[in-house]
Amino acid sequence: MKDLTEGPIFRQLIAMALPIAIGMLLQTLYYFVDLYFVARLGGAALAGVSAAGNVWFVVFALTQILGVGTVALVSHAVGRKDQQDANHVFNQSVVLAFICAAITLIGGYALTGWFMRTLGADAATVAEGMSYLYWFLPGLGLQFAQVVMGSGLRGTGIVKPTMVVQMLTLLINIVLAPVLIAGWGTGYAMGVAGAGLASSIAIAIGVVLMSAYFLRLEHYVAFDAAQWKPQFATWGRILNIGLPAGGEFLLMFLYTAMLYWIIRDFGAAAQAGFGVGSRVMQGIFLPAMALAFAAAPIAGQNFGAKQAARVRRTFRDTALATTAIMFLCTLLCQWQGPLLIRAFTSDPDIIGVGAQFLHYISWNFIAFGLVLTCSSMFQGLGNTWPSLMSTSLRVLIFVIPVYWLSKQPDFKLTQVWTVSVASVALQACFSLVLVRWQLKKRLNF
Repeated sequence: MKDLTEGPIFRQLIAMALPIAIGMLLQTLYYFVDLYFVARLGGAALAGVSAAGNVWFVVFALTQILGVGTVALVSHAVGRKDQQDANHVFNQSVVLAFICAAITLIGGYALTGWFMRTLGADAATVAEGMSYLYWFLPGLGLQFAQVVMGSGLRGTGIVKPTMVVQMLTLLINIVLAPVLIAGWGTGYAMGVAGAGLASSIAIAIGVVLMSAYFLRLEHYVAFDAAQWKPQFATWGRILNIGLPAGGEFLLMFLYTAMLYWIIRDFGAAAQAGFGVGSRVMQGIFLPAMALAFAAAPIAGQNFGAKQAARVRRTFRDTALATTAIMFLCTLLCQWQGPLLIRAFTSDPDIIGVGAQFLHYISWNFIAFGLVLTCSSMFQGLGNTWPSLMSTSLRVLIFVIPVYWLSKQPDFKLTQVWTVSVASVALQACFSLVLVRWQLKKRLNF
């Protein structure tokens, strides 16, 4: 356990953000590695995997329910110096992880065909997306165990073991991807199915390694089968904090799914360009996201210890740092947008759409950095409902105008990106108002 209630806050932010950033980078590289090799299979394969990758938002929404609730409650318990409650929350999260994994596998295999037929631009895209998902779903199910263990550690201020495991699993995925996708060394190329299988195998090995760490080295929060009997009161505590965060990412899934549905009339190249651009955007967001993720346990421990000034300082330092990083990311996309897309494909149509997407969407990077910061502060304060309100406003502001525009005869992709920028800017303003309200209300000890 690492005590975050003493010492310089900015130094703690950087110390935690660095391994979190590395871990998130490695996690994102799962998709970049797949994307690199899948792009060599053609536009239909790239569009299919990009569209199928939206299922990740659903799974991420569910993992957020467990992860955010676990981090918040464990960090609060650590701040109060209550190890018993921290361990109890962690073990109940493990039980919920098993339940969510089962739901993901059953629901995933039952709905894959319907999902891809809804989003796919053509029959080839649908077929490739289904093939990828069938092999990737086991890995998505295992994500719950990985997230719960990593969140338990993050709540206690420990992040390096998670980073090391993610690094090892990435290396495994990099080795397996060309072997399974392209048939290097075996002569048997699985295509997009190999991309899904490579990720699933790598994630499974990561779960085994994290479990071994908990069994051998972790003591503050640890597996305890005696505490696995369902405690619905504790589930309620976890879900009260986690559900709004999960709902927030579910809304983002619907937001992204609607984008794919709207732009499918522009063809597979448009869907592929948007998919590559989105992945590139997620990659360059990592430093700011890591800082925001680090802020949650720092704010949480200090909230549990009733140190109001340190909670406010955490928000201020994180907001300034994410704004600076997002400003640099904006300059990068304005200056070298096409180059970032060319790293994954040589198709001029896909490059054109992806570069255009980055050029427009980068104008909301600073606003999005502030949204991330506010969201993490809500987690640290143990009340994520304002964050869900903020995201709901953004989706509402985006969906209605874009749907109307899509019915107009002169509808263009640039109109979609412009409305998206405006919706994020308004969300940032609303989030700042809400976080100011929550700081005033919940820090009145």
